[in-house]
Amino acid sequence: MKTEQQLHNTLLASRKLNMLEGEMVKNVLIELAKHTRENSDFILKENKKDLERMDSKNPKYDRLRLTEERIEGIATDIENVANLPSPNGRILKEEIRPNGLKIKKITVPFGVIGIIYEARPNVTFDVFALCFKSGNASVLKGGGDAEYSNIAIISIIKKVLKQFELDENIVTLLPTGRDETHEMLTARNYIDLIIPRGSQGLIDFVRKNATIPVIETGVGVCHTYFDEFGDVEKGREIIFNAKTRRPAVCNALECLIIHESRLSDLPTLTGKLSEKNVLIHADSKSFNILKDIYPSQLLQKATIDDYGNEFLALEMTIKTVSNLDEALAHISEYSSKHSEAIVSENAETIKKFQNMVDASSVYSNASTAFTDGAQFGLGAEIGISTQKLHARGPMGLEELTSYKWIIEGEGQVRPV
Repeated sequence: MKTEQQLHNTLLASRKLNMLEGEMVKNVLIELAKHTRENSDFILKENKKDLERMDSKNPKYDRLRLTEERIEGIATDIENVANLPSPNGRILKEEIRPNGLKIKKITVPFGVIGIIYEARPNVTFDVFALCFKSGNASVLKGGGDAEYSNIAIISIIKKVLKQFELDENIVTLLPTGRDETHEMLTARNYIDLIIPRGSQGLIDFVRKNATIPVIETGVGVCHTYFDEFGDVEKGREIIFNAKTRRPAVCNALECLIIHESRLSDLPTLTGKLSEKNVLIHADSKSFNILKDIYPSQLLQKATIDDYGNEFLALEMTIKTVSNLDEALAHISEYSSKHSEAIVSENAETIKKFQNMVDASSVYSNASTAFTDGAQFGLGAEIGISTQKLHARGPMGLEELTSYKWIIEGEGQVRPV
């Protein structure tokens, strides 16, 4: 089937979503979670085909890889989304004008949302669940590296839709070719919004070539600033978790900034990192502290090009500063505006950090690994928006709605 016909069918299917009852939507998603668990072996078999085509040292490998535990997590997220209230029909504003007109501002679905993404088959489940719950049809354009996984997942979703006698075109998976990418990005008559998820290169390509409104879900160059008033035990655990939990995801720590008065605590703060073979690119001051303590094969002197780098691996930088303003300046220059953190016991310092840092998520005394839709109570996420128009941070159900005005009158006409 030609791409335009697929998009047309999805547009028609999106109009039927407005008529679905909330209980039906919930039941479909609960059934999908059940089918996901029951088809775990099938999903893993198809995912293995994708993994066999990728070098295990590729930073995308971990994002591509599915496990029984991850599939269980996906199914749980689907159930969480199912049990959330619908984001549609909420009254944002309501008033009666002096002329008697009753005006309401209510939330509504976008209509058709397009997602273009790389190597992340879990996105296929997440996007469908969130779009379906928020009344949106979805057009998915996964990368060739996850082709087998995505086809398997879509087949399960469509099986559930068919079971409930719903239009299977509510979700469409486009082929992985370049022609289909161009058609998707310019399909103004069929798609209302495009959300790219992947590398900076992918995001830049979509922004430059799309004729449809785009919400950027940017890369994650995340910093943690260990302040002169920081607690060492908190700092050690936060740094370790933020860097090593899942280094290939966008909320992972890429740069530790440390106040120069606390350099003596650096061996303690970084000690656990060596257990996971984390490679450190240290500036001169921090290098001199660590050179006789941290494993030499895991320690290098930092270059200017190391800062602002999303390593997507067990690798990070260290920057020494003399005060909070220097830390803020470094973050301002190199941050991707995803997630930034401070470790400090000084309330005034924390408040200034929170006020001055320009990022979608700003932490005090906690790991940046929490920047995630499920962790924020959103059920799941469709991406982490690093821009400022419409949505910012983890995007859940509410961020997948727009609004419209409802005006009720009794024959009023506007004076000439």
